[in-house]
Amino acid sequence: MELLNVSNLSTNPLFLSLILLLSLLIWLKLAKGRDLNLPPSPPKLPIIGNIHQLGKLPHRSLRDLSNMYGSLLLLRLGYNPTLVVSSVDMVREIVKSHDIVFSNRARTTAVNHLFYDSKGIIFAPYGEYWRQFKKMSAVELFSQQRVHSFQFIRDEEVGALIDKIRSTCLKGESINLTKMLTFVSSNIASRSVFSHKIEEEDGCSKFGELVKRLMILFTRFCFGDMFPYLGWVDELTGCIPSMKALSAELDAFLDQVIAEHRALESRKKDFVSIIMQLQKDGMFENLTQDNIKAILLDMFVAGTDTSTTTLEWMMAELLRHPNSMKKVQQEVRNVVGNKSKVDPEDIRKMEYLKCVVKETLRLHPPAVFLPRRTTATASGKLGGYDIPSNTTVLINAWAIHRDPKWWEKPDEFIPERFEKSSIDFQGQDFHYIPFGIGRRGCPGMSFGVASVEYAMANLLYWFDWKLPSGEAAEKVDMTELYGLAVSKKTPLHALAIPHSSS
Repeated sequence: MELLNVSNLSTNPLFLSLILLLSLLIWLKLAKGRDLNLPPSPPKLPIIGNIHQLGKLPHRSLRDLSNMYGSLLLLRLGYNPTLVVSSVDMVREIVKSHDIVFSNRARTTAVNHLFYDSKGIIFAPYGEYWRQFKKMSAVELFSQQRVHSFQFIRDEEVGALIDKIRSTCLKGESINLTKMLTFVSSNIASRSVFSHKIEEEDGCSKFGELVKRLMILFTRFCFGDMFPYLGWVDELTGCIPSMKALSAELDAFLDQVIAEHRALESRKKDFVSIIMQLQKDGMFENLTQDNIKAILLDMFVAGTDTSTTTLEWMMAELLRHPNSMKKVQQEVRNVVGNKSKVDPEDIRKMEYLKCVVKETLRLHPPAVFLPRRTTATASGKLGGYDIPSNTTVLINAWAIHRDPKWWEKPDEFIPERFEKSSIDFQGQDFHYIPFGIGRRGCPGMSFGVASVEYAMANLLYWFDWKLPSGEAAEKVDMTELYGLAVSKKTPLHALAIPHSSS
């Protein structure tokens, strides 16, 4: 993560004056906390603080820093105080004693310009609007009955994926699984949210291109996020103009989607129709057009990258561990038998498949950090330390999932650790938090898990999988790429062989 190049600071007098002013502001900010009992901090550089210590894979770098300085670590990222939490005990204390104080979200340049200034659900500040929508989403949008109602989309999109893989098998070619899994996950999410495919068979999709640009811009470094008084630099670099241009295009697309649904009187079976019907029934009558568009965008973004990366890591781990691959395939095929398709009811009986999913999410959680922010009106206590108001909080789920205090052989892929275990996704087991914890836990968890389990069961039922010729299992490249979700840096390729009895 190349954030700043300190050695190239300009000698321009105006620039130096700005730096001196910024230094004074930071010093004054620090002076306010002199009497507080703050968590330990690693050494900082002038101006940039600890930015240079984040590295290209921040979840790993911050785990290493926490091992040196403690499970509560206070960093200074430019102007922003940032608390890194890397222990189960501290997570438990947050949820049990301080969840409201730690339930806000940070406001970033990308969120302001690309996600309707936090008018959705993911980035909304803690308050009445957020509580109202959280309750509605649990009851009306992501109930088990609602998740099941979208099974026809999973059937169609996963069926198309299986057909595409089968046709590739006939040519004897290896398959770019990363590309195909991205395709199916994106289409399941986009069709469920607003009945549009993000990826068409010919590879042409205007919305698909918009989303690709969104993913890139969302993770782009903005000076204003680290140094609020240098926000004008983001205008000069083109960062903010690019975000505004993309936001206008996304806005036009979503306006068109909502207009289409209103013209059809919500006869489509998707989340747009559900939200509009709830609004019509008076359950959420205060929703504005921007609120609806922000919620839809949140739902799509949250449901795409997470499912894709989970499926990709899962298949990569199974290819690296042939015994686990054989065991889970045998279970899937024994349960399904000789039926012409995998039934969702069958998946409930696939206990080892569920262990494989859980172990994948332990080693490769969709969100390596669970971001929070302390409220602006109250400071908090955590682990005996004072935590100032308006502090960004990063719960390092990746580090917690690999903590040897809680996991035997924590860096190894061992699905059997979840056999006969009561650990689940609900966020009550504080050493296993792939979908978050407390009030800010992911409301769409059941929807995402259903898509992942169904897609993987089909891939394992219909095909045997091998690595391309000459590639050894232990040589599968597992290098990570940091982004909205941490994905594999190199695409996963594999050979699919149609199962003879399928």
